[in-house]
Amino acid sequence: MNRREHTLSRKPRHTILHCGMVRRWLSGLCTVAALAAVMAVPKDAPAQEPLRIRVLSYNIHHGAGVDGKLDLERIAGVINSVKPDLVSLQEVEKNTNRTGNVDQPAVLGKLTGLTPVFEKNIDFGGGYYGNAMLSRFSIVEHKNHLLPCLNNGEQRGALVVKVEAGPAKLPLVFVATHLDHRRDDQERRQSAEVINKLAADWKAPAILAGDLNAPPESEVLKIFGQQWKRANREIMPTIPVNNPRTQIDYILVRSPGKDGAAASGWKVLSFKVLDEAVASDHRAVFAELELSPPGKGE
Repeated sequence: MNRREHTLSRKPRHTILHCGMVRRWLSGLCTVAALAAVMAVPKDAPAQEPLRIRVLSYNIHHGAGVDGKLDLERIAGVINSVKPDLVSLQEVEKNTNRTGNVDQPAVLGKLTGLTPVFEKNIDFGGGYYGNAMLSRFSIVEHKNHLLPCLNNGEQRGALVVKVEAGPAKLPLVFVATHLDHRRDDQERRQSAEVINKLAADWKAPAILAGDLNAPPESEVLKIFGQQWKRANREIMPTIPVNNPRTQIDYILVRSPGKDGAAASGWKVLSFKVLDEAVASDHRAVFAELELSPPGKGE
């Protein structure tokens, strides 16, 4: 091989070094890209903490206390004393003659800083009479379900409100209701069955709060017990207001699924009857509940 052939048969050294550098550079680039890709993949979001929900149920007797005074500011004071997230109110009036044509839900919403929802069950005194709820959470939708009305009784209803609870906006159903007061419990039993039937279709956890006009050992509470769990294990009387001996006001919880009575995902942190005996003819009941996010239930 002559000098020319020998010279052409070899690549310049600087070219060989250059190719090696390129290979190393490309290898390093791939490594960096791979690390960047791994870092770009979002890590699993931290597990959501259980949500604490403060619930109050109060039969406000259209704002009239046992002293005969009509005083919504006093009612609002009872509500604000426990800083609730959700409130069920019974015997609420809107624009009736008896209460000075006042929109009670709107006034109570303003006094508490909570969003009001009202649904009438009957026309009364030039206005309306029914149940209301107050919410700190975003309200998605609401609907009033009229309950069975037997033997010329007062029309009752179940106000069903869907909310998004807490920072995670967990779907939650809240029910405010007030059942028939007469000695014969046929209407109350039928109403409990209707509410249970409604609840069976809900895909979200639920809270029911209200005046059920039935003691804990009643057939009415046994029917509710098929779908719901009572927030207080021990009986805690709510009437008569000056010296309570019977519990008829409740907060109940349930979880979606066939075994609603198990109320998986719910934990009762506290339950109490408020020590206020003048603002209404009922004592209010309050519960602090804890709701675990989906997949983190008990």
